[in-house]
Amino acid sequence: VQLQASGGGLVQPGGSLRLSCDASRFTADYYAIAWFRQAPGNEREWVSCISKGDGGTNYRDSVKGRFTISSDSAKNTVHLQMNSLKPEDTAVYYCAVQNRLRIGSLPCQFPLKVDFGPWGQGTLVTVSS
Repeated sequence: VQLQASGGGLVQPGGSLRLSCDASRFTADYYAIAWFRQAPGNEREWVSCISKGDGGTNYRDSVKGRFTISSDSAKNTVHLQMNSLKPEDTAVYYCAVQNRLRIGSLPCQFPLKVDFGPWGQGTLVTVSS
């Protein structure tokens, strides 16, 4: 069962969007949920992560101070609030669970793509004037 990402769209530079990730149908155990993004011609990169256990968060440097990840445990949903959007934020955004934890590491501490999945269709975010 894949996670469902939604909330993408077209927004002007400096604008905001709120993405949602529905994990309600995902029944297997996992350590965290993360957002990744992939721009045309680029590798898929990690954006932000939130731990299932203690709610700890982590962000890539380029989005710190602009993006906020949060979880609604009652609805099993994770949100990504994106403010002050830039053209370089344009990408397809995916959410996925961390289903493998490296020995000695904490959830979200080293968000390697190979430790996350399954990958759904994603939601397109376009930042353009």
